[in-house]
Amino acid sequence: MFLKRFQLGLIHVAVAMTLVPINSTLNRVMIKELALSATLVAILASLPYLFSPIQVAIGSYSDRHPILGFRRTPYILVGLILCVLGVAVSPQVAFLMHENFTLGLLVGILAFGAWGMGYNLSAVSYLSLASELSPENSRGRTIAVMFFMMIISIIFTAIGLSRMVDPYTPEALVHAFGIVAASALTLGLLGLIKLEPRSTPLSSPHFSEGKMGGTRGASENYTVKQMTQAITANPVARTYFIYLLLLLAAILGQDVLLEPFAAEAFDLTVRQTTSITSIWGTFVLIAIVIAGALEGRVHKRTVAQFGNTGALLGFIVIVISGILLNQTVFYAGVVLLGFGTGLATVSNLSLMFDLTVPGMVGLYIGAWGFSNALSRLTGSVLGGAVRDVVTQVTGDALSGYLVVFGIEATMLVIATVMLYRIDANAFKKQAQEPSFAEKVALAAE
Repeated sequence: MFLKRFQLGLIHVAVAMTLVPINSTLNRVMIKELALSATLVAILASLPYLFSPIQVAIGSYSDRHPILGFRRTPYILVGLILCVLGVAVSPQVAFLMHENFTLGLLVGILAFGAWGMGYNLSAVSYLSLASELSPENSRGRTIAVMFFMMIISIIFTAIGLSRMVDPYTPEALVHAFGIVAASALTLGLLGLIKLEPRSTPLSSPHFSEGKMGGTRGASENYTVKQMTQAITANPVARTYFIYLLLLLAAILGQDVLLEPFAAEAFDLTVRQTTSITSIWGTFVLIAIVIAGALEGRVHKRTVAQFGNTGALLGFIVIVISGILLNQTVFYAGVVLLGFGTGLATVSNLSLMFDLTVPGMVGLYIGAWGFSNALSRLTGSVLGGAVRDVVTQVTGDALSGYLVVFGIEATMLVIATVMLYRIDANAFKKQAQEPSFAEKVALAAE
């Protein structure tokens, strides 16, 4: 199973690598060097999350439409190729926008749109495959491996990019993006080799029994309306959807604010604020390792509560550091936030895999993926608009940051309470129970 986990991790790494150049290096070049609108850049960079509703349809479609006997691999491959192409051409698109805005914008929508579609297509497919290949009692370890590899890859990709574009020239940027794209494609292809067992016969409408313990049941031909009802009609699924939205919006909302907050509150240099990410990431990795070790020993919901509480305490401590203007307290908050984020990531994604039913894995994974993406959009709004509005009203930039962190702490409190209402057994019982119409039909027969 280790090899399967490692291969799934390679695919996760490949897709994550395509996010780093666009969400860090390119957006800075477009805004500062090319003087393009920050709002436009934010919209283009958010296309994967704006397209996220299609994850439900993609997941359900792949459940019942295998290609050459494979239900996930072809969709992962197409998604990966779209991601890679989008990253490879994005620098040229940015330069074209600077020279000819109208033409560049049209081409940019296509290029960034391909990247966004590819992200959604691949993400829901490889997460569904991870759920199917992993035995239920070891899904947390699978998630831990995948996210450990992803975070390491993001760190090294960022370091490599910073070196390749120093000193900055347009040629260096294009060259660096090309290397990242080629590396992502290579790693993704290595991950796909002999990963998914082939369904036999090819025309069978049913899943075969996976060698790795993933039970695969018959897949129904759902309409979009029925897919939506499958989520909204199940009380546990509906609660989990909102829970994920609140949790991830809070945790991800600090992404763009933590470093400028430190500069504002403690007058830290660029080098010092840059180190905040490495401190946060280190404790995320430590927590991911611990969460993987706890798999099967401690209940997933208990680990999730520890993670949620850790992140909540992190935000509270960071707010206190801003009020006291105490740098040591701030770093303690960063450590708590990183540790809580790591525990919460692994345990909640493992719990997500439990909230599926045979034959509808892609449907539910797609729904949870949509909640994830929607939370990123919500977090971005909190991270930017709320800070700007509060700063404008109060005339104090520090107040804007503290209000946002306070809102995010409140969202975590609500999410922590909601987690007690999420029961995987109740979800499956509700999901598999016949509807009233089905009971009437059965009685008539």
